[in-house]
Amino acid sequence: MKTQIEYDMLGQSAEFESIQRTAKIMAATDVTVLIQGESGTGKELMAKFIHTQSSRHSSPLVTINCAALPETLAESALFGHAKGSFTDATCDQQGRIQSAHNGTLFLDEVGELPLNIQAKLLRFLENGECQTIGQTKTEKVNVRVIAATNRDLYKEVENGNFREDLFYRLNVVPLEIPSLRERKSDIELLINHLSAQVAVKHRLNVPRFSVKAIEHCQRYTWPGNIRELKNFCERMVILLNGKTINIENLPLEMRVEQKTKIEAPFTLPEGGVILEQLEAQLISQAMDKSHGNQSKAARLLGLTRSALLYRLNKYSS
Repeated sequence: MKTQIEYDMLGQSAEFESIQRTAKIMAATDVTVLIQGESGTGKELMAKFIHTQSSRHSSPLVTINCAALPETLAESALFGHAKGSFTDATCDQQGRIQSAHNGTLFLDEVGELPLNIQAKLLRFLENGECQTIGQTKTEKVNVRVIAATNRDLYKEVENGNFREDLFYRLNVVPLEIPSLRERKSDIELLINHLSAQVAVKHRLNVPRFSVKAIEHCQRYTWPGNIRELKNFCERMVILLNGKTINIENLPLEMRVEQKTKIEAPFTLPEGGVILEQLEAQLISQAMDKSHGNQSKAARLLGLTRSALLYRLNKYSS
């Protein structure tokens, strides 16, 4: 029997099914995972999925939003503090790392951690020892760490905003969640699922999307990804309770034709080109710019990940 999290991880596209298979393989181990992806793609949901599929599922999954931590409180929130260790420390406080003992610690938006806290996190990842503020002793904590970010941590390392050693320690197994525009074949399935969920929540009837409306949704770029799609479904269920949704019922931003001016960065030389050689060179450049990350390389080329893999195999043979 599927859990609610598994139902929420719906997707039949090749890109998403590949991610799910990889996540299940990682769940069977205690390896540190770095989940990357645009805002709204479901990174926290993926962390919950890995936790529930792991042997630690009966122990806590502790989530901490690193972007919401004031720099002055970040160390205390992660490692805890002893009474009297600083002005406002009126009692002993357990850190989130200790709270996750025998379970999973999910560090959301890990790229936002201050550099001094990154050094302390690295030390914990390397030896599993946690030192509470105000105490001289360290304690061993058995925690599996999953981190997530929508930043390009490789660039953050180059810019001096993220420790290189911590990046490699977190990036043992990278997992990139594709954006919604990269898995357009899943949109109809997700709309039906999310609309049904919202209808139950509000005790309303599920509206029916016309074929044209679904096709329009599949052409839309969804900058907010799954989060935006869920909000869209909720709006449609509330405003069009049990009715048929046509293109004219869609939000204005979805109906307006997006006209993007395409500039020509490449001019065809008088002698022409060998198209396959040019394509192979562009793919090579994209892989270099993305540091071997196939999902990012595919985005640079305007391809799906499966289309890029096909071309990589084509030119490697």
